[in-house]
Amino acid sequence: MEMVTLTIDGRRVTAPAGTTIVEAAREAGIPIPTLCYMKELNEIGACRVCVVEIEGVDRLAAACNTVAEEGMVIYTNSPKVRKARKINVELLLSAHDARCPTCVRSGNCSLQTLANDLNIIGDTYEPTPEKAAPSGGFPLIRDASKCIKCMRCVQVCDKVQSLSVWEVKNTGGRTTVGVKNGKKLWETDCSLCGQCITHCPVGALRVRDDTDKIYEKLADPDVITVLQIAPAVRAAWAESLGLTKEEATEKRMVAAAKALGFNYVFDTDFAADLTIMEEGSEFLHRLQTGGTLPLMTSCCPGWVRFLKSQYPALTPHLSTAKSPQQMFGAVTKSWFAEKIGADPHKIFCVSVMPCTAKKHEVAIPVMNDACGDPDVDLSITTREFARMLRADHVDVKGLPEAEFDRPLGEATGAGVIFGATGGVMEAALRSAYYLVTGKNPDADAFKDVRGLDGWKEMTYDVAGTPVRVAVASGLGNARKLIEAVLSGEAHYDFIEVMACPGGCAGGGGQPIHDGAECAGERGQTLYELDKNMPLRFSHENPEVLKLYEEYLEKPLSHRAHELLHTDHDAWKMP
Repeated sequence: MEMVTLTIDGRRVTAPAGTTIVEAAREAGIPIPTLCYMKELNEIGACRVCVVEIEGVDRLAAACNTVAEEGMVIYTNSPKVRKARKINVELLLSAHDARCPTCVRSGNCSLQTLANDLNIIGDTYEPTPEKAAPSGGFPLIRDASKCIKCMRCVQVCDKVQSLSVWEVKNTGGRTTVGVKNGKKLWETDCSLCGQCITHCPVGALRVRDDTDKIYEKLADPDVITVLQIAPAVRAAWAESLGLTKEEATEKRMVAAAKALGFNYVFDTDFAADLTIMEEGSEFLHRLQTGGTLPLMTSCCPGWVRFLKSQYPALTPHLSTAKSPQQMFGAVTKSWFAEKIGADPHKIFCVSVMPCTAKKHEVAIPVMNDACGDPDVDLSITTREFARMLRADHVDVKGLPEAEFDRPLGEATGAGVIFGATGGVMEAALRSAYYLVTGKNPDADAFKDVRGLDGWKEMTYDVAGTPVRVAVASGLGNARKLIEAVLSGEAHYDFIEVMACPGGCAGGGGQPIHDGAECAGERGQTLYELDKNMPLRFSHENPEVLKLYEEYLEKPLSHRAHELLHTDHDAWKMP
């Protein structure tokens, strides 16, 4: 590999030819502040925060898109650089609604951090932020008054998710970001994946906050409040609360939820195991009877929205099984309500999800099969859950650990890995093998579907039948996979898609760490939990088996279809 040698702030630095100055500096441990920059995605030098001085060159250069060359002498913090950087940030602040105390990103905002680091006190220029538009109640909210025109949302939606919801509008000082073709956001093909939110460096994009509605129900003695917590949440819930990985156990997470006042705290992993029983059985039924194949998983509502808007003719390929979130709600307001002798209309079911699209899913009109009320009343993100804990001054670290309530709190390792890309497929194959052969495979027999590759494919032998599977995460990868299937280049029996890169672990509702992609580390945490679980197969969950014995009879029974399956054609995308 050809290398170049340069000098940065008096230090000799060697980097591969073609490396940008900002990356060469970072590899050498020399920090250069950035705001709009995302490696290999947004290297446009729009914010001018990363400017550096190159000896012999009059104009300052943006370090994010200037290639390091042999013999360069670079100053990252010279008087000229400091002055320009401060002016650039002051100009950004002049077009930004800087009411930080009421911003959802306060304390976790790259612009706020930069302004503090540069010792900017007061307004140098008169603030003239763009006017914010109404949100229309849509789960994803854009506040134009906070937008710094960094273009990250445009790039993520275009290059990673392939939906191109956002576009740059106007020129010069009137340049802004808006919804493509002048539509309202809720009129677009937006999948609600939330990747634009997690990649926004400020509070210009956020998810609708629904916590006040929960507080209202928690304060009502006539309401039975039930909370379910998704598998990927346990890998990230305490990242913003100052807990170490060892302190942030799932049992302490349960205790924290109890401290908020919920009557029951359950594990969505229970419903993940239930989903495998239904979806796995549906796959085998289609495989054995010549049904519509490939079967495509339906656990991710962002993916479902994507398919229905981009490839509506393929909707019959979606599994009719509801997502674990919705199955949980349906079981809560039927079987569980009967077991505790409660009126299901008095149960208020809340989910904590790593996802923004779940807020859409709970509102789908046909997701109301248990008692006529919504299966799940409200879904909040991992970030909202953490904000509730802070708002209630819950001393999470000091809480004694607590167990999930039963019977909807029992889970297996197969349910846990739902939160990682490939996890649904692996869990399904573990149980499909058992349902065909009557015996368990090695629990790690299908581990080849793991990993962060955007598109993975394998063929497995299930009792003499070759089963061709594919796993995709990120909607851009999903589009490539679907196009390959439609063109005849690829042939599969079973396909898993998660809208967010890395799966739910990297979901749009997870804690935001600007510049860091955490799905891999969080996913590894889930696999470690799976490895240490006493039960690792969904079909061995004793509470799921009891549910079938007492109420549902068997997978794909009439009652199971009524409660746990749905019609994807019963609602339309814009």
